[in-house]
Amino acid sequence: MKKLKERWGIQSNFQLVIIFVVFSITGSLSAYLAKPALSFLGLSREAFTEDFWGGFFYFTLRILLIFPIYQVLLVVIGTLFGQNKFFWNFEKKMLSRLGLGFLFSNQS
Repeated sequence: MKKLKERWGIQSNFQLVIIFVVFSITGSLSAYLAKPALSFLGLSREAFTEDFWGGFFYFTLRILLIFPIYQVLLVVIGTLFGQNKFFWNFEKKMLSRLGLGFLFSNQS
């Protein structure tokens, strides 16, 4: 735990527990919200064929939709738990590693 706290720059075990709780809530909620989001877009499971490829495309779309939902929820839920600074920095670092760092450049 000590190495993890040093790596993330946090001070207390309580803060570490809050961060773990935020990660767990965010992951579960983003997976839960992906299904109704796809249904809203008219892409419910019934819109795909019942064979392997229908399921494959449906679940591929669902997983791809989970990613942006997760990114937004991570910052929102982290802020609700009082950890906005940690999760905002975490988000910037994660998106930079995915090649989307230009979204956060400080150029005017």
